[in-house]
Amino acid sequence: MKLRDFKLERFLAEYEFRAPYILCASDCETVSVAELLEGEEGGREALMNLRLGYAEPMGSPGLREEIAGLYTTISPEEIIAFNGASEGILAYMNVALSAGDHVVVQSPAYQSLYEVARSVGCDVTMWRMEERDGAWTLDLDLLQEQIRSTTKAVIINSPHNPTGYQIPESDFRAIAEIAADHGAIVFSDEVYRYLEHPGTDRLPAMADIAETGISLGVISKAFGLAGLRTGWIATHDRELLRKLSAFKDYSTICNNVPGEFFTALALRQKDALVTRNLGFVESNLSLLERFFRENGDLFVWSHPSAGSTAFPALLSGASAFEFCTDLVDRQGVLLLPGTVFEYDDRHFRIGYGRVDMPESLRQLERYVEAHLRA
Repeated sequence: MKLRDFKLERFLAEYEFRAPYILCASDCETVSVAELLEGEEGGREALMNLRLGYAEPMGSPGLREEIAGLYTTISPEEIIAFNGASEGILAYMNVALSAGDHVVVQSPAYQSLYEVARSVGCDVTMWRMEERDGAWTLDLDLLQEQIRSTTKAVIINSPHNPTGYQIPESDFRAIAEIAADHGAIVFSDEVYRYLEHPGTDRLPAMADIAETGISLGVISKAFGLAGLRTGWIATHDRELLRKLSAFKDYSTICNNVPGEFFTALALRQKDALVTRNLGFVESNLSLLERFFRENGDLFVWSHPSAGSTAFPALLSGASAFEFCTDLVDRQGVLLLPGTVFEYDDRHFRIGYGRVDMPESLRQLERYVEAHLRA
């Protein structure tokens, strides 16, 4: 398996930990260890008594029980935990796909959702989203044209990174039916689930509506706990779970015990964590709406309906890559150019799930006045 450089992660590696204003983050505001422990009676004592041996390869029973509570038909035995969602993607692509298989991937996409399949030798077709009249769209007719008898998987992501698009439930169920009609599996990246904005319905999990459907989840985004590095796959397909566990023998073997402990603890407090972060999302989004309304001559803005990211564009023919690199060099504000999603060089990702977003936005406003309107 030979993988190209991960463009998004390489870009972040260069700038993220030296830029003072991170305005492209996809995760929500985090909490401290103390805050998590205060949320559960006996939490501190349980932490002090935690044994630091190996964890179960599938994930501890307590962790899988809490994760299963996020679904309606999934049992703890139908969950496998990973070190982040990225390991889940890597494992799935390697055990479920083979050279010559065809895969359809919603685009733009997090690179590993298509890059790992390519490295396995798959023929990858990008199901490209389009931006029309201030909204992103996903064309089911195009999917019908692209899917083949050799298609093994349809890879989707909703709520969507980076656009903030939420697939309507009727389309979500139609995707499952189209895939089933062609003998394909739907791999559904649901890591932004629970970040639906007011007025946007939460989709059911793909693992709950399709017998062979696969749902990818993580503690990083809606819950704001990226440092725990806990992700998972939920599916009724027990043979796939067995293969995923066997693959994990060659990657991380098991998750880290403290991470599993705190993830289970957090999921028992999920309502409070999500409510808190949706508050940040809602207030920050109102600031973004004002900024892009006032700068409508410079940017194209499509209102996101879910998640913690949006994908505005430069209105002129200017390069988003040059805009983003100049912005971070001059003003210390980090945005992600559309080139790291291999989509185009006009769009850029902006994130609005963190408490410090208003100050980062003020710095962007200063840059706009000094360098785009000067």
